[in-house]
Amino acid sequence: MCLSIPSKVVAIDTERNIAKVDTMGVIREAGLELMEEDAVKIGDYVLLHIGFVMNKISEEDALASIDTYKEILEIMDKEERERTILEDDNCPNRGA
Repeated sequence: MCLSIPSKVVAIDTERNIAKVDTMGVIREAGLELMEEDAVKIGDYVLLHIGFVMNKISEEDALASIDTYKEILEIMDKEERERTILEDDNCPNRGA
C-alpha cells in the first residue's frame, strides 16, 4: 500500500515547474506538471506520488495526517522511521 505524507510547499520555481516541499523536515523537489497552472502556492499542503504533486489538501487535514504519522513513527526504530519519511513518495507501481 502507498501512503503519502502531506508536504508543505516552501518554494516554487516557475522556470523549472517544480515545488520545493517540506515533508516532516525533509526538503525535496516535486514536479508540478500534473497540477493546473498557479494551482499550488507557497504555504499550501500537497500530496506527492513518484516525485509529482498530485493534489492539494487543506491545512487541517494535512496537520491531522501528520499527527497520525508521528504516532506511527514513534513505534518504529530509527532506521525504519528515516526510510519511511525519505521514501514516502516513491511507491512502486503494482500490477493488478
